[in-house]
Amino acid sequence: MLQSTKLKSILIKDWMRASQNKQKLYAGKRRRTLEFEAGEHGILSNTPTIGIVRAIKIRKLTLKVIGRYQIMRRIGPVAYEILCHNIRQTY
Repeated sequence: MLQSTKLKSILIKDWMRASQNKQKLYAGKRRRTLEFEAGEHGILSNTPTIGIVRAIKIRKLTLKVIGRYQIMRRIGPVAYEILCHNIRQTY
């Protein structure tokens, strides 16, 4: 009985490892980095960072994206200066 339990435990660990490897492979294929250059256009997302519980309740009424903006320059790895209706803003 002890050997069968040990074998089942090893078998379950192997299945879990195989399943995790499949999920990791699938997630890695779909993941991509987004980088923009000056002059390109991008969409600004309206994702809430605070008050998420409230945002989930009224998700139907919230905007998913704000609009399409021209990128003026790259400031950091994820920070860009965009042109917004003739007003420069940094996000």
